[in-house]
Amino acid sequence: MKVKEQLLTLKPYIPGKTTDEVKREYNLDKIVKLASNENPYGCSPNVLQSITTKIPSFAIYPDGAATELREKVAEYLGVDGDQLIFSSGLDELIQYLIRALLSPETNTVMAKETFPQYRHHAIIENAELREVPLKDGRHDLEEMANQIDDRTKIVWICNPNNPTGTYVNQLELEGFLSKVPNHVLVVLDEAYFEYATNDDYPNTIPLLNKYENLLIMRTFSKAFGLAGFRIGYGIGAPSLIKQLEVARLPFNTSALAQTAAIAALDDKDFVENTVAVNAKELVKYYQFFDEHQISYYPSQGNFVFINISGLSSNEIFQRLLEKGWIVRAFPNGVRITIGKEEENEELMKIIAEIASVKLS
Repeated sequence: MKVKEQLLTLKPYIPGKTTDEVKREYNLDKIVKLASNENPYGCSPNVLQSITTKIPSFAIYPDGAATELREKVAEYLGVDGDQLIFSSGLDELIQYLIRALLSPETNTVMAKETFPQYRHHAIIENAELREVPLKDGRHDLEEMANQIDDRTKIVWICNPNNPTGTYVNQLELEGFLSKVPNHVLVVLDEAYFEYATNDDYPNTIPLLNKYENLLIMRTFSKAFGLAGFRIGYGIGAPSLIKQLEVARLPFNTSALAQTAAIAALDDKDFVENTVAVNAKELVKYYQFFDEHQISYYPSQGNFVFINISGLSSNEIFQRLLEKGWIVRAFPNGVRITIGKEEENEELMKIIAEIASVKLS
């Protein structure tokens, strides 16, 4: 049995080590995982109450159209129901966007240092990749626009960007969209939308009225704290959504996931409190990094991207791991999820030790 040749160049997604694995390997009693940008405060109490009182029949397939959830999200966003498509997390939505649009005769444009699933699935479809390096950790929209040609099908903008936490502002985004030809789909990955607090972070829903070649992706995995349920969604022109529905699996979101998402939308206070505490903790990190001369990017997500002069990202990762702290290493830095206050304070002390030992 032989798979597509391009699959041989790829590696399956390797999740970070589990807390139990690290405990055993390093003989540690306490492990803190800050690697996957999960919500450290869990999810709304509404969710547990809802999934234990509105238990669906497990012998029956879920509602493939996600009718109740569709109505809830449409009301929440102020859009029409036929502008929405639901998926098992954003990973699946990315997969069937690429399956629907890319082929060996086409190309796709993205940042070089961004969410890796755009690249991964484009390679599977044997499409040409046009990866544009970030500029100071931010999307280089001018060069991305230059890379677009008649064969371009999708441009990806992760906003805020994962892993750097940087963002494209309203003026920059509108300027970019005005340059993109109608045959190119611009996908705005707003997985961390709720965490963005800067005044000039784009208000993208109204842009859908002007640009039919725009698709916005959002998820319940981050600020809503439902990563374990795997549910996300896209927002776009009804004509586009109708075509994409053909690529969607019939029962791709579970009944429990739909129930949990509906309940989560009813608790705005939970999300608002989560975002407020995250912003407060980010400021503390910035002050600490400035004090200890640690390089970082100001973030609009629930994570921060750092580098310590004189240490490789793998060295930083390993030293933290040995002390029971799981973060995520990238070629040019380390991404740390913003945890609870006590976790952040303890981690700062450990990072200070690592930095001081290297500098001494």
